[in-house]
Amino acid sequence: MTGSGSLNITSAIVDPALLDLPWNLPLDTWPDDSIATLPKGISRHLVRFAHLGGYVVAIKETSADIARREYELLRTLQRIDVPCVEPVAVITNRTDDDGNGLDSVLVTRHLKFSLPYRALYSQTLRPDTATRLVDALAVLLVRLHIVGFFWGDVSLSNTLFRRDAGAFAAYLVDAETGSIYETLSDGQREHDLEIARVNIAGELLDLAAGGRLDEDTDPIDVSNGIIAAYRTLWTELTGSQSFASTERWRIAERVERLNELGFDIEELAIKTDDGGSQVRIQPKVVDAGHHQRRLLRLTGLDAEENQARRLLNDLDAYRSTHVDGEVDEELAAHEWLATVFEPVVRAIPRELKGKLEPAEVFHQMLEHRWFLSQNESRDVPLAEAVSSYIDTVLRHRRDEATVIDPPTGAFTLPIAIVDEDDWRDRV
Repeated sequence: MTGSGSLNITSAIVDPALLDLPWNLPLDTWPDDSIATLPKGISRHLVRFAHLGGYVVAIKETSADIARREYELLRTLQRIDVPCVEPVAVITNRTDDDGNGLDSVLVTRHLKFSLPYRALYSQTLRPDTATRLVDALAVLLVRLHIVGFFWGDVSLSNTLFRRDAGAFAAYLVDAETGSIYETLSDGQREHDLEIARVNIAGELLDLAAGGRLDEDTDPIDVSNGIIAAYRTLWTELTGSQSFASTERWRIAERVERLNELGFDIEELAIKTDDGGSQVRIQPKVVDAGHHQRRLLRLTGLDAEENQARRLLNDLDAYRSTHVDGEVDEELAAHEWLATVFEPVVRAIPRELKGKLEPAEVFHQMLEHRWFLSQNESRDVPLAEAVSSYIDTVLRHRRDEATVIDPPTGAFTLPIAIVDEDDWRDRV
């Protein structure tokens, strides 16, 4: 390209293909052979997709200061594992062939297999699909607020959607108006929610006016539904909960709900009231993917991710209810291993030891204990749960060696305890 020597490129990646794009031309005049035709949302700036090597990038023309600020915000969000587009580069000092200045640009990588919410709502969506899209956007907004990010321009066009392991996930696209704080006040969160409510309703009303929205979709109901889903999730993640000390099974129930919502628990903060009859649980949310490493570090157990998460949940609950708060987590983990995990594994009869690996046996026993406790509304003792699990579940399994890739938790309970379909839904 002509005039490439004047460019100033800030990029976290080294991709010489950046120099091959026609930066000497205004973005709206780029040739068709550089442009990728993909659906996009409404933007206050000109945005176009372009081919860059073996992938597609989104290019937004804006001022140099705004481009640099958004680039850094996106990099920060990526580092803390918030779903957002990947920043590629900021390019400034652009000039045309006559030396006239051109707008700076922010380059981000296009998220494969994704669509803007606006494009999705332009299609006919089944009610359950529309509901899951609402939930996905609510989850994204909660995740942003938890890390202290004030979006300032929540909208359908600033959000991308794609399927994620059979579920739905939402990704932030435009961080231009955003700011990161140590924590957000309730006022800041409410302000972001009001922006979301107005913007989303407005965009859907616009689609409806153009005849591109299913007639059964009420824009106001959808907008309010996102806010309602947000409030439910926020309360579940940050609210405290009280229950009797004899109902410790509710700890596992709370953690299960959070896991199902896509969040993981690093530790549980449980406090006993003066009367000794109540405990309070306050979950702390962390990024996914660290459970195998933490379990191996604390206990030496090498387990699959879901197994590790479940074992760590039990370890943290044990530490909170059985161990002096002065004891560090390594010592607590050693005590849990010696007094909880290993006795359960040793309790398995010799003839049944080939059924499952120890971590999976313990995982399934915990699930069995949780369901028994919930079903009977009491804290089922560990020994009782182990005995019940061995007699009603483990004895009826084939050896693990005869089953290819058995799914975690893939077992059934006797009909007297639970309906099989209901149990599958729970595990």
